[in-house]
Amino acid sequence: MSAPRYPVLLVHGAGFRDLKRPLYWGRIPKALEAQGVSVYYGLQDGWGSVETNAEALAARIAELAPTCGKVNIIAHSKGGLDSRLAVSRFGAAPYVASITTIATPHRGSETIDRLLNAPGWIFHLAGFAVDHWIRILGDSNPDFLSVCRDFSTESMARFNQSCPDVPGIFYQSYGCVMSCPFSDVNLLLPNWVIAHVEGENDGLVSIKSARWGENFHVLRSAKRRGVSHFDAVDLRRRPLKKGTDICEVYVEILRDLATRGF
Repeated sequence: MSAPRYPVLLVHGAGFRDLKRPLYWGRIPKALEAQGVSVYYGLQDGWGSVETNAEALAARIAELAPTCGKVNIIAHSKGGLDSRLAVSRFGAAPYVASITTIATPHRGSETIDRLLNAPGWIFHLAGFAVDHWIRILGDSNPDFLSVCRDFSTESMARFNQSCPDVPGIFYQSYGCVMSCPFSDVNLLLPNWVIAHVEGENDGLVSIKSARWGENFHVLRSAKRRGVSHFDAVDLRRRPLKKGTDICEVYVEILRDLATRGF
């Protein structure tokens, strides 16, 4: 494979951090490095708001710039929003060649809209618990409530209006589909709920919300199992089914970026 011109910056989603063990990205970094590609990580907070994470991510990209020149961002879930804002508002644009988002809720979630109508004390209690524990794990500025509100369709409509794509940066996106709720038992309930509210989804993000940029691709495994939100980052560390491996999807992304000169 002809390697891309620029290295890859992997940007994680909400609720996790770029830790050596367990690695958020499973076998994917090794698969990319085997193709001769340098791999870096966003290192932003797990439950930071989009704005605070975008600022931190822009600083991270600027830190890499003297070595890399530019980076090709591959971002999962909320990491795609962090990345878009980093280049549109916080000065990272000169150092980014492309942004590929995977299972990112660009259009927000109608399901979250409904959940936000629940009694406020429920979210405040959950927010207190999550912020407390994630701060212990290393987050500098966790804000669970802001993250949830960021995912509403109204919030994302405002975000998209105020965060236009930057000319000269190539944007593309991927959505994932679970074939049925039992495709991933970890996401069984949310997949079933979101399917009734929004249609096809990966257990957290619907297909219609994941669409962004010049190209849009839908990931479905060749078998009945499907591709869940967690499968998209190789959480189980194994091929989905014989002949279907998420690592190859990432390698193919690099092949395409290389042909485009990135």
